[in-house]
Amino acid sequence: MIKYTQVGDYLIPNLKMNEESFQGKYSMMRMNYLRNNNPALLLTLRMKNQLNTHLREIQLQSTLMKKQLMNQLIQNTQLPNKETHQMEWVKYMNNIENQAEEIIIKEIIYS
Repeated sequence: MIKYTQVGDYLIPNLKMNEESFQGKYSMMRMNYLRNNNPALLLTLRMKNQLNTHLREIQLQSTLMKKQLMNQLIQNTQLPNKETHQMEWVKYMNNIENQAEEIIIKEIIYS
């Protein structure tokens, strides 16, 4: 049931939007992408009250995909020994993480 407030001669509905939740890195990236590149979809999601659900799904999909991609990339790459070549190992792991994030950004965030 919608309640109204009288302002002068007009009845204005008391509408309240649910707060937008940006619970993670990927949901924030998706929100910025929608705001800057696809405002029509953003407006549609807000009007249907599905924005929070959409952002949570993006965050979940991206996190799961990152774990899977990193596991695949680690298996396909011969990493240096972590105990003897620590900095080389860190370099390789950062590179693998960056590759996974580039794929996620291209396939999930910017699609």
